[in-house]
Amino acid sequence: MPESHPQRWPLTVFALTCIVAILAAVGLDMWWLAGLPAIVAVLWVVSMDIHKVFLLLLASIPLSMEESLPGGFATDFASEQLMWLLMLASGVWFVQHWKKTDARFLRHPITIALLAHLAWTTICLSLSQDLYVSFKFWLAKGWYVIVFFFLAGRYLNEERDFKNLLWWFFIPLAFAVSIVITRHAAIGFSFEDVGFVMGPFFRNHVTYASLLAIFLPFVWFGTYWYRRYSGPWWLLTLGVVMFIVGINFSYTRAAYVALLAAVGISWAVRRRLLKFSLLAAAVVFAVFIGFVGNKDNWLRFAPEYEKTVSHARFDRLLDATTKLEDISTMERVYRWVAASYMIKDRPLTGFGPGTFYFFYKKYTVTSFKTYVSDNPEHSGIHNYFLMITVEQGLPGLLFFLIFVAIVILKGEQIYHRTRDAGRRRVLMAALLCFVLINLLMLMNDMVETDKIGSFFFMSAAILVNIDLKNRDLDAGEAG
Repeated sequence: MPESHPQRWPLTVFALTCIVAILAAVGLDMWWLAGLPAIVAVLWVVSMDIHKVFLLLLASIPLSMEESLPGGFATDFASEQLMWLLMLASGVWFVQHWKKTDARFLRHPITIALLAHLAWTTICLSLSQDLYVSFKFWLAKGWYVIVFFFLAGRYLNEERDFKNLLWWFFIPLAFAVSIVITRHAAIGFSFEDVGFVMGPFFRNHVTYASLLAIFLPFVWFGTYWYRRYSGPWWLLTLGVVMFIVGINFSYTRAAYVALLAAVGISWAVRRRLLKFSLLAAAVVFAVFIGFVGNKDNWLRFAPEYEKTVSHARFDRLLDATTKLEDISTMERVYRWVAASYMIKDRPLTGFGPGTFYFFYKKYTVTSFKTYVSDNPEHSGIHNYFLMITVEQGLPGLLFFLIFVAIVILKGEQIYHRTRDAGRRRVLMAALLCFVLINLLMLMNDMVETDKIGSFFFMSAAILVNIDLKNRDLDAGEAG
């Protein structure tokens, strides 16, 4: 009598689902029905092993595409759908297995600082000037933190986990970058057409270059895991070259600065100078803000409307930037000036999370207006720290800065307490990634995007896990 195989039933169900979905798609002329088997497969996998779906999410991020939805919604397909699924699945898992969680992760200073930031965001939500918009923002923030901080904190612990992060993200990203570079090369790496070649995987050249810059440290330090001139070593080394070429031809000034800053930041971390660098940067910003705000000195930066235009050549863009005649730079100043008036109007709780676009235009100053100030693409303030202050008040900025400062300062401490060379490299990559994101946020606001926000929170989770691993090793040696 043949032996029964009860484990075959999921494959049988999946095969029948594929047949029914394809027939329905053809018969009803609704081709989206053909995608139902993939949904069934993912649901089955998440019920069996959440970790595999987390890895699938990592692979989907470089290839995600922004899609508009009815009712003013937008989504990143398919990464955001996997985030929703993982958020629900992780909640169910926690209810069932809460005793297996490491309470030290929740008590860690980085986690506490993040929760304080989220708590104030929730308070500002309840006092928002547009509750509907703020609630959407709050939900999105929630699944980013749950998936990329708390769930990542569970699955990014050991060297094999860090290798999974590297390869599951690197391979699809390299594929996407190769397409962009090939398309760009076909038109002679034109500066004027750089935005055109970014689709469909990247919203614009800034997102593209920023992602390459913040992931480059993981690829660079990943080469040390493998024997020199081995297959994986060559693949990662070629990846480093490809990413640098991609950044170069993205014509993104902030990414150029980030690459140079990465060298200086790693040097400062190794010599325990990061805290002094942060202090020096804070003093410089305080002096600059004091100068700009004194006796209306900010009016000196007002552009000449007719001269502030876009440029078809990159060398002219750089020259215009130094003369404050570049339209993208001066449009940022136009919105920053509006932000300063908004902060004065509501300094305590701000206008509410996610609401800057809906209120800023009546606070703008005409003398800073540019040709693109109508803002048809509904873009934001282009400075995350200012955005936090406008939308969550000065206390919101303080809570966020405390979180950022704790991550950076604890990261330097953890680096010097980590004796294992492999973990030190992972920690340095995560710390560089986190600091570079903060530098990029001075000119952009991308924390609530899948391609940048994912690494913002994952980097913080990695630092917490390495710190806890060091404590376990120290306790084992002491015992």
